Amino acid sequence: MGLKIERGVQASPVKAVIHGVEGIGKTTLAAQWPNPLILDTEDGSKRIDCARVVIHDWLALQSAMLDLAGDAQGFETIVIDSIDWAEQLLRKHLEKKLGKPVDEMPYGRGFGILAEQFGQLIAQADGLVAAGLNVLFVGHSEVKRCTPPDLDEGYDRYEVKLSKKVAPIVKEWADLILFCNYKTKLVEGADGRKKGRGKERVMYAERTAAWDAKNRYGLPGELPMGIDALSQCFAAPSLADTIAAHIASAGSVAQLGRYGDRIDQLVSEDKISGDEWSRLTDAIAARHQEIEPAKEVADA
Repeated sequence: MGLKIERGVQASPVKAVIHGVEGIGKTTLAAQWPNPLILDTEDGSKRIDCARVVIHDWLALQSAMLDLAGDAQGFETIVIDSIDWAEQLLRKHLEKKLGKPVDEMPYGRGFGILAEQFGQLIAQADGLVAAGLNVLFVGHSEVKRCTPPDLDEGYDRYEVKLSKKVAPIVKEWADLILFCNYKTKLVEGADGRKKGRGKERVMYAERTAAWDAKNRYGLPGELPMGIDALSQCFAAPSLADTIAAHIASAGSVAQLGRYGDRIDQLVSEDKISGDEWSRLTDAIAARHQEIEPAKEVADA
């Protein structure tokens, strides 16, 4: 059986986590995502003009996500606000079911069960993504001590407020993790001592020793806190990118010739730029070199 090889940039829904310090506006930012519905687990969206479903029970959260995967009712983004309160709903559900606190179960078994069950929620999030929906988890940050094995001493850093076994599941799932904070500037006072000032809200999209972050969208490490800074995450591939993907998957020289004719037509219609024309014709030439040797071997 031949492999179905795909190349090029592909559009897909966004799988994201936003965490940050309290009161910075995480829910407000989430409400600016494309046509969102907020599954509100902590009554944090009351002061925001948004569509919401109030969730106070773990089974209700699972049921809501299952229903939306079958019928999104016109929404484009599902927001779970907050992910750490969702974990607490699961913890209460498990403790009621098991008859004892999670942290009192021997050998850490309770936290293992917690992580396993939370994985089901992540699977449901993937079901929403498969249905074409963006999924955004909003979470609080907490400062945790980190001691990497290659260092003698540890340091403090901001991480998503989740239990030790749940956090890695969420971070591995996400394509985008943003840490939101106030940017602190040091200014010298009249007494000559430096003081911190910080009212500018920013988002960090790259992991550092000081905070958890991640992105697969080529975002800069620091962005202003606003939806406009994330526009490229929601953008569909350009016409040139789409053609480039077709060129990369072309199986014959004749097919490449048709793409070349189409590219010439598009540039004459000003639908692609001269730079894009050059990039695409170079891609055709490179793919031609890949196809011809394979054709010669087949003929032999």
